[in-house]
Amino acid sequence: MRQLGDSKGPPHPKSRGRKVRDAAKGVLYGMAAHGHVTAALRTRMYLEHLFMFITLGDMLGVPVIPPYYSLKILPYAVPNIKSWKQRVFRERDFTDQVF
Repeated sequence: MRQLGDSKGPPHPKSRGRKVRDAAKGVLYGMAAHGHVTAALRTRMYLEHLFMFITLGDMLGVPVIPPYYSLKILPYAVPNIKSWKQRVFRERDFTDQVF
């Protein structure tokens, strides 16, 4: 009797039809959805920057919100502070605006 973990041989490779279907899905994704996905991710990045700036702007010397609310949100934002500071203080060039 065969055990659950036993197998008779190596797993079967993908069939040709499956490879063609996967390639077609990739092409359609690239043509239809890739631009929308990257725009959504870029918008999310800008909103996260704005959120961090509003809640922790006093670290940069910009008192935007009273510290009481910032202290309530601080435990959720602590893991992102170091990378956020690096992104904000990063030296920028005009080529950063080019996609």
